[in-house]
Amino acid sequence: MALYAKAADILEKAEQKQGAVKTLVYDSKFANVKQLFALVCETQKYSSVLAELIEATKLLKQTKVKMSQAKVLVYDLLIGQGLKCGGPWKVMMMKHRARLEAALARMKIKRKVTRNKDLLPSGVQAAEDGVHLPRYVRVNTLKTTVDDAVDYFKRDGFAYLGQANRPDDLELKAKSFVRDLHLPDLLVFAPKTEFHEHFLYKAGHIILQDKASCLPAFLLDPASGGHVVDACAAPGNKTGHLAAIMKNKGKLFAFDLDAKRLSTMSTLLLRAGVTCHQLANRDFLKVDTADPEYKDVEYVLLDPSCSGSGMVCLGKDSSSPDQEKEQRRLANLAAFQLRCLNHALRFPRLQRLVYSTCSVHAEENEKVVAACLQQNPGFRLVHLLPQWKERGLEPFTQCLRASPTKTLTHGFFVALLERHSGAVSTAPPSQEETVISMPSPEVTSVTPSEEAEEKPAVVPPEAQRNSDSEEEEMMEEEEAEMKMEVKTNQVEGQVKTGDGAPGTKKKRKKKKKKKKKKTTTSTPAKVE
Repeated sequence: MALYAKAADILEKAEQKQGAVKTLVYDSKFANVKQLFALVCETQKYSSVLAELIEATKLLKQTKVKMSQAKVLVYDLLIGQGLKCGGPWKVMMMKHRARLEAALARMKIKRKVTRNKDLLPSGVQAAEDGVHLPRYVRVNTLKTTVDDAVDYFKRDGFAYLGQANRPDDLELKAKSFVRDLHLPDLLVFAPKTEFHEHFLYKAGHIILQDKASCLPAFLLDPASGGHVVDACAAPGNKTGHLAAIMKNKGKLFAFDLDAKRLSTMSTLLLRAGVTCHQLANRDFLKVDTADPEYKDVEYVLLDPSCSGSGMVCLGKDSSSPDQEKEQRRLANLAAFQLRCLNHALRFPRLQRLVYSTCSVHAEENEKVVAACLQQNPGFRLVHLLPQWKERGLEPFTQCLRASPTKTLTHGFFVALLERHSGAVSTAPPSQEETVISMPSPEVTSVTPSEEAEEKPAVVPPEAQRNSDSEEEEMMEEEEAEMKMEVKTNQVEGQVKTGDGAPGTKKKRKKKKKKKKKKTTTSTPAKVE
């Protein structure tokens, strides 16, 4: 029973975007980590199928178990290798086995399939059968050097193949690695190379971060000693990368509305040796860009909440027939992203801004940039990495796209906006602006082959992180590569609390008690 109880707990947290599966499993201290990880991953993969079976058989009403518990039990009973527990849970599940098996058979007949695997959403199947991405390892230059890390891995039994010169060089065999051809502090290993128990990872000398996720900080390239804003910062890998580029000098303002994610981020930055940061539990859209505290901000990294459609681990479920609902969701996300972008451009001394998403949709990428440039004529796009294989959709080829097939990364989009020489900060545009259509009709028609692959500020319900998911599930692969113990008190002394931050509940309770005392002593109002 312990296996299923722990698996259900982790599954529930993962689905609520409280952490990545790998992080939660490693932090659980469960005796058989591999068994637990496999059960949670497989259950999560079949989540939509299991939910349908559970609802069809009314299992929750008849057993009084939670959905997460029902999912892990039904998975192992029907799809996995059989229940590995005894006691009341096994008795309960065996009682309902016949009805669950009948519901599964009906589902297969309805969908005209014979294998359990064929019930998976098409995007999940494609992710399973498709490209296996390399394992990217960013060397944390705040704690070590790339050369020292290379020497350590060589002594650890890995074969170093030198500097990669073309994308094909990133297709590696086990126990071999190269230096990336674009990012100088990035090492590339064979897919699924495991580093979570490695000394360099635990000591914060290396960061497990997808290559596409490393692009925003690398391309922003803030000066050492500069003032930088990371607008929607959690889970923190990009913040740590910025600090490394800045050599821990200057000021790095990092905002995020989610207190739990910010707490996790504080732990990550502490392990990475980051000291130039100032975390704030605040909605970025409510940050006063005219505050004297931010008068020297010249660089902004904006990676706002997005659909997460580029995350390989999430797949792409094209089975949903409600395209109208999906378009509304993307429109709401794009409107939020444009508000964030326009707000970020209001810092009076801003020179460069990187806008990035882990989305493949033009609505969240090129169309947002198009609208922003029209409303902010003092800024222009910078042409990024001419040697990069995949470009933004016409006419925005200055931007970068990334995808599993063309760049061996998650799907991603990056744009760099730079202030015109001589341009001055203008009055902020209205908060009611909407995303405009792009000038080129080609942008509105994006085929899946042309598309690819982390954050709450106050966002619409549609703007949950990384098709969450968030993010950061997305989230990201990015979050899945973090092994951290989340403790809220670790943020104290580093995190500025904003509205709704911890500590305000006690004040409210005191006020309520005072009000009660007053009402008891005063004459009751006459009720008509």
